[in-house]
Order: sequence, then structure tokens, then C-alpha cells
Amino acid sequence: MKRVTLALGVLVSLALFPAAAQGANIHYWIGAVPTEWNVVPSGRDPITGNTFLPTQTTMNTVVYKRFTRNFARPMPNRYWVGDNDGVPGPTIRAREGDTVLVHFKNMDTTFGMPHSMHFHGFRYDFRSDGAFVPGVTGVEANVPVGRTVTYRLRAVRGSAGVWPYHTHASSMHMPETRTLYGMIVIRGKNERKPVRENIVVFSEHLGFQTINGRAFIGNTPTFRSRVGERVQWNVMAIGDSHHTYHLHGHRWRFANQNIDTRNVGPAESWKFRITEDEPGTWLYHCHVDFHMDAGMVGLYQVAGRSARGSSGGFESVLAGRP
Repeated sequence: MKRVTLALGVLVSLALFPAAAQGANIHYWIGAVPTEWNVVPSGRDPITGNTFLPTQTTMNTVVYKRFTRNFARPMPNRYWVGDNDGVPGPTIRAREGDTVLVHFKNMDTTFGMPHSMHFHGFRYDFRSDGAFVPGVTGVEANVPVGRTVTYRLRAVRGSAGVWPYHTHASSMHMPETRTLYGMIVIRGKNERKPVRENIVVFSEHLGFQTINGRAFIGNTPTFRSRVGERVQWNVMAIGDSHHTYHLHGHRWRFANQNIDTRNVGPAESWKFRITEDEPGTWLYHCHVDFHMDAGMVGLYQVAGRSARGSSGGFESVLAGRP
């Protein structure tokens, strides 16, 4: 009789307190693809009037490209929101609780180099680290041309924020691989999505200071929003330099104070949110003067109030938190 009572108790407990819902399994098919990349496709800096020849601004390199299931075909680029599927690579998105499976294929038939993917922010076992250690790591850290591997990543509690991913193979220091990087966006389990989301990655290419692989207004992303919309900015740096992100005409909350400028170093990343309240065409740029002069500047265009309506103001959201 005692065993029956305990069994019934367990049944009642399960009925009253059902198991928490599991996160989703999310699949990405991403290839390392050789390409020709032009850092200044317009050939011009409209602020100074300086012009450049294609031979000064174009490089043969390798980029991350996202594909449909089983690498059937390339997915379209999303350059207008800073997700270029090139430089930077496709944005990897998840929520806390999700498992992300990244199927990676080395398609580098031009240079014939091994490549990999190394991810910040997630939890994973050693085989999914993607970082080459001689005599220790397996094929996942140094994927040869034509080979496909799968990285299994867990967005555990505390993973919410924005993070980089990049190659960490034996070829990672070669000039041709310096464009193999991208951003990870992990939301809290119940975190609301913003209306707009802007991706800004500072780096250096061919002597130019770039935002998302491009230099100078007209080449760097022009972001857009409307008054009343909640906008999230995701900021990251890759390479050898430290930068200072600045957004004109706006403030956000960080470390218990209002700021409009914040430093970001190599592989460092953070986010902030604002509720847009002021129309205009605003500059965003690195506030290191010679970085801005060398191309690290773009436009943010805010139109009048949307149909949604809002009281305006700015939202106090600390970097890296919902």
C-alpha cells in the first residue's frame, strides 16, 4: 500500500508540475567559400572626395556563406541590415535553451586551405571547439577542402548576448582568411525581439578601416528605422585594433550612466537598445580619428513616427543583457 501511495504521489506531482519545455534544435549550413571582395565598391569617399582604383580596394579571400539544407543552394544576402553572408558571415541566432547544429563545409577550392569555425558564447564539448591544437584536435578544428563537419552548440542559461565566431584552423593567420568571421545573437528565453536590429563589425582590410567589410559612406551599411521603434545595435570588433563606437544624436544606458561612445576591442562584443525618438540622418562611426578617415563611418536614417506609435525616449538596457 505504501508503494502505491508513493506512485500516486509521483503521478500527481507530474500532473501539477509538467516538465519545462525544451529549447529548439536549430540547423545552419555554412560553407567557407572563396570570393573576390571589394572593400570600396563605389570607388569613392564622398566626405573627402578621394577616389580609389579597383586594384586598390579588391582582394581574393575566403568568406562564410549560408546555404539551404544540405548545401543545396546559397541563401540570399542581407546586406541592408549588416548581415552580408560574406563579410561578416551569416548571423547565427538562438535563444537560451536551444541547441544549434552548424554543418560546416570547406569549399575553398581556390586556396586549398583548411578552415574551421570557433564559437564564443555557447557551451559545447571539446570536439566542437573548432580550434586547431597540433597533435590534439581532430578534423573539426582543421577541416580539409571538400569535407563537412557538424558543430553542436548549446545556448545555456547565461549565454544571452552578442558574440563572435571565426576561423581557428591552422591557416587562421593567413591574409586570405582574415575575412572569416561573423556574429552570434542569443536572446534570453523570454526576451522580446526588437523591431530593428543593426549589426556593426569593425575590422581592417587592405589598409582600410571597415564596417562589415566595407569602407566609407555609401559602402558601409545604411541602417534605417522610424520614430517609436525599438532598435537594437550589436557591436563587435575583429582584428588587431581597438575601436570606439559612437552614434550621433543618441544615448544609451551602460554601467549606471548614459553614454554615447563605448570602446570595443578584438573579439569583444556588446549590444544596446534604444526606443527611437528623433528623425534625421545620423552618423555612426569609430571615434578614433584616423579610423574614421580611413573608412570606418556609416549612416543611420530615422524617419517619422510609425503607425505603431511610441512615447519615445531611450531604453535602459545594459550591454549583453535582455
